[in-house]
Amino acid sequence: MNKHKVRDVTVNTLTSNLPEDKRKQLCALLGDVDLTLLYKASVHGYNASAFHQRCDRQGPTLLVAYNSSGYIFGGYTSVDFTQSGQYIADEDIFLFCFQGKIPVCMKLNSGYNARLDDTGVPSFGQQLYFCYNNQPMVYNQGVSAFTVNTAIMYGNDTQLSECEVYKVEQSTQVKFEVKPWRSVLWTAERREELMEMIRNYKPLTSSVSHIRILMIGPVGAGKSSFFNSINSIFMGRITSKAMSGSAGTSLTTQFRTYPIKDGREGKPLPFVLCDTMGLEEQSGAGLDIEDISSILQGQIPDRYKFNPVTSFQPDEQKSSRPASLQEKIHCVVYVIDATKISLMSEKLEEKLSAIRRKVNSLGAGGELSVGCAGVLCFTGEELQSGAGAGAEL
Repeated sequence: MNKHKVRDVTVNTLTSNLPEDKRKQLCALLGDVDLTLLYKASVHGYNASAFHQRCDRQGPTLLVAYNSSGYIFGGYTSVDFTQSGQYIADEDIFLFCFQGKIPVCMKLNSGYNARLDDTGVPSFGQQLYFCYNNQPMVYNQGVSAFTVNTAIMYGNDTQLSECEVYKVEQSTQVKFEVKPWRSVLWTAERREELMEMIRNYKPLTSSVSHIRILMIGPVGAGKSSFFNSINSIFMGRITSKAMSGSAGTSLTTQFRTYPIKDGREGKPLPFVLCDTMGLEEQSGAGLDIEDISSILQGQIPDRYKFNPVTSFQPDEQKSSRPASLQEKIHCVVYVIDATKISLMSEKLEEKLSAIRRKVNSLGAGGELSVGCAGVLCFTGEELQSGAGAGAEL
C-alpha cells in the first residue's frame, strides 16, 4: 500500500496509510481541502480518551478506517468533537466507502441526529462505532440513520487494522494548470502556413495598405527583441535592426517604425511594427502617457526622440491637418516578460491600466476602432500569445 507523509499538528510527523489516489479523491469530494493527520490508533491507542485528546475542537474531521480485507471506509463530520453530551445536527455529515477506485457517500437519513457528542469512541448517527469498546473494531448497531450495506462498506470484516482521523481545512495552496493552455503543433508545415497567411493578408479598408502595430511594455520586456525576432523569421537570417539588450533604463529612446520585408529582396509585408520607449514606474521617467495618445493619433513622426520630462508638442502647422487613417495606429500590443509578471510593481500596473483606458477611449469613438484594443505578447521563456483581430482591417 502506498504511504505518504501527512503533517502532525503536535510533535512528530505521522505516516498515513491513505493511498495518494484515494486521498486526492476524498479531498476533491470535500471541495479542494487539505488533510492533516491528527490521530492514528496504532500509535495513540484504540481508545476514546486518546481520540478525544487529539481530535477535540479541531473543526471538521474525516475518519478513515482500514481492515485486513483491504477495505477503506469511514465518515466525515463538519462539527467539532467537544464531549458536550449533546445531540449534534450536521447536514454535511456522511459515511463513505470505496467501490473499486470510486468513493461512494451515504448521507444521513431524515429524522435522525448526526451523532451524539459524548465521551465515547467516534460514532456516526449512533449507528456505526469505530474503535468499539476501545478495541480495533467497527460495530454497526443496526439503526437506520444511514443506509449501510456492511458487506459493501467493509466486507463484513469488523476487525480494524488501522483507524485515522484527519483535520479538514480549506486548501490555501495556489493550484497551477500543468498542461498548456492551448495545444499547438509546431511543424515546418505549420510554420510555413502561418507565414503565408501573413504574406497574403490584406486590410479590408482600401485607404490602409499597411497595419501599424504599436508595441508598448515595461523597460526590458523585450519589445525591440520581439521585432528583431519577427524580422529574422521573414529575412531568413539573424537580424538586429532594433537596438536591444538589458539595462536599467530604456535602450529605445526614439519612436521607430519598422517595415518588414519578405526576404532580402522581397516585397514589404502588410504590417509595420512601431517601437517606443519603455515604461517605468516613476513619474517623469520612461514613456509618457500623453505621448502614447499622440502616437495613436498619428502625430509623432518616425525617429522622434522622446523627452520623459515633457510630452510631445505637435507642430501647429502640421497639427492643423488631421492625420490620415494610414498614419494612425491600428493595433496596440502589450509586451510583457512572462518571467517577471509576479515582480511587477503596483505603480507599473497602474500605468499600464491608465494606458489601456487611454487606448480604449481613443479607439471607441472613431476611426481608431478599425484595429483591436490590445493584444498580449509574452516574452521571456519563449512564451508568446496573441489574441484579437481587427474589426475592419
